[in-house]
Amino acid sequence: MIFNKRFALIFRLGAMMFALAGLLKQIGVFQGTLSFHSFMFYTIQSNLLAVVLFAYLSVRTAMSLKTGLHGNIGWHPRLGMIIAVDLLVTMVVFWALLTPVVPPSYLWTFENIAIHTVTPILCLLDFILFSEPRRLKYRDIYYTCIFPVFYMIFTSIAGLAGYVYGFSETFSNEGSTVIATAPIRFPYFFMDFDRLGFTVLIYIGVMLAFFIMLSHIIYFVDRKRKLKDKNSNETI
Repeated sequence: MIFNKRFALIFRLGAMMFALAGLLKQIGVFQGTLSFHSFMFYTIQSNLLAVVLFAYLSVRTAMSLKTGLHGNIGWHPRLGMIIAVDLLVTMVVFWALLTPVVPPSYLWTFENIAIHTVTPILCLLDFILFSEPRRLKYRDIYYTCIFPVFYMIFTSIAGLAGYVYGFSETFSNEGSTVIATAPIRFPYFFMDFDRLGFTVLIYIGVMLAFFIMLSHIIYFVDRKRKLKDKNSNETI
């Protein structure tokens, strides 16, 4: 655990600005194409949570400098762990499942690397570097499912009610003429009831199991950190 408030402030401000830049680029602010539609995606919502978390921690860290340069700066470890897990699942799902269905030219853009890789890692690093060990409760493992469950319920209701994310196209045999289009009512292919039916429930079950598994890993790693910190006087 690191107790240097100046280092923490620099890290958190840098993480907030980087995460915000990646988010703004992704939703089209710099290109002048911002729309409400962007906020219907889990990736955008989870990255927005990360920006808010880093902003809050930056402000609180700056305020704590009044009491000295060193001290406990690991506020709200439960919230930090939950957001870190939510972002890490974003990263894993994108690179494991979604890369085949996105344009190859997008994969190595700044915004993609930011929201799908770097920001999740920054959230995990903040939890590891600054949170006080063994503050988590076992029940916190299951709190990581609250946000994704609400997201799945919300987007499923929106899709079934008629919200449209875009349109799929069917081409002629020559591949040059569009002969039919169909609305896409769900944000991700593994949540698409129109095409997968109730198989979607299996995907959702697997996703939630992954959330819980990842939360278990972080929880048990956190339980081990106490032994190391007891024998360490490092305050960087």
